[in-house]
Amino acid sequence: MKKYKFGLVLSGGGTRGFAHLGVITGLLEKGIQPDVISGTSVGAIVGAFIAGGKSPEEIMKIFNKGWFFKYTNLHFPDDGLLKLGGLKEVIKKTMPFETIEDLPLPFFVAVANLNSGSAEYLNKGPLGLTLLASASIPVLFSPVKINGQLYVDGGLVDNIPVEPIKDDCEHIISVNITPLNPRKSIKNLIQIASRTFYMGVNANMNGVHNYSSLYIEPEGIDKYDILSLSHANELFEIGYNAVKDKTLPF
Repeated sequence: MKKYKFGLVLSGGGTRGFAHLGVITGLLEKGIQPDVISGTSVGAIVGAFIAGGKSPEEIMKIFNKGWFFKYTNLHFPDDGLLKLGGLKEVIKKTMPFETIEDLPLPFFVAVANLNSGSAEYLNKGPLGLTLLASASIPVLFSPVKINGQLYVDGGLVDNIPVEPIKDDCEHIISVNITPLNPRKSIKNLIQIASRTFYMGVNANMNGVHNYSSLYIEPEGIDKYDILSLSHANELFEIGYNAVKDKTLPF
């Protein structure tokens, strides 16, 4: 007997995270409620809000305020080209939970430990700081220090983190919003850095497919820049459409 019926795994992908909300809406409409969630980067942010009892509609309103994903202009790059602004404050204002273990639903955050060079799957510790670490794409954003260790985006080592829940669920639903498809043009340093990052991220997908009862990769998702806030509703619909007409295998 497995510990959980449904496990939900959400990949990183910057502002494409709006698509995660569409996917979750579609799953909820079909009666699929996750019992445990694992996420990386924006997948961890979305997952934390879901684990905290927020509905996709409520999360959409929070994200649509814009300042959630805001970052500053280029600064002297001693540790990152950009700074994530306000994430911890948004978590604090909108969620009544200080730590990961306080969340009503079991939840794992994938992060990359720069000091040890390994993946870590955290299900306890400071919520806002851990989410900030998980969303800090190397070079683009500054690393985050937790307990004397430097952490960056979990996607660097595991972008679709089935690992911490793979043996505990009857069914795992994995959502990938960063497929690596050919691109005709790459316009600037930020796009080069993010593209390079996700080339490494997509190198090993076998484990994900082997453990997933349902693997969702919304069609057309790769057309959208991972740092653009101007397509929130379109991305939500892309995610929703990836589920609404799908026959589920359970």
